[in-house]
Amino acid sequence: MKKVLLFIFVISGLVAQEYIGNKKCKSCHKKESSGAQYLKWQETKHANAFETLKTPAARETATKLGITTNPWETPKCVKCHTTGFGNGGYEIKDKAFWEQVTESGKPTKEVKRMAALQHVGCEACHGPGENYKSKKTMTAIFHGDISKESVGMLTPTRETCIQCHNEESPSFHGFDFDEFFPKISHPYPDGYRESKAKKDK
Repeated sequence: MKKVLLFIFVISGLVAQEYIGNKKCKSCHKKESSGAQYLKWQETKHANAFETLKTPAARETATKLGITTNPWETPKCVKCHTTGFGNGGYEIKDKAFWEQVTESGKPTKEVKRMAALQHVGCEACHGPGENYKSKKTMTAIFHGDISKESVGMLTPTRETCIQCHNEESPSFHGFDFDEFFPKISHPYPDGYRESKAKKDK
């Protein structure tokens, strides 16, 4: 059975995956007992990265750089303040897109998905989550039945971070991975893996 599952996941990993947004992660990663990864993310600057593009400071910086469009509608700015921009994730949309609603007057699925990618979320570091979002898949990864790489889940490295934390950023003042990574790190608590393994037996 494990071989069949692995084959399916490897094949699915060859197909482009969709970014799904943080809310899919929140349901399983908000409990303090398992590390409250979602809540820790909310406390970081990553969680409000898109909103910073709407501040007076961002407008001032854009003007100095000769940018005449709104920072939150400018690819050069948006690429590091959203999730998956230019890679099948966040896209700059016009007013008509954002005004789309269902028959009940609520935002459409497309609008909600795009809004969920308006920040530097989980998938900006861990890769698009379409193939690893389910509890069944995450449990299989947790117990080592499949590798996270087989379903497109990435392990963040220095190279992941410096895609944005580099000299291209107008606010760049140097980046020390060993200093900054612990500030956003969200591992499982000590002993959690052992206790969870016993419960799942």
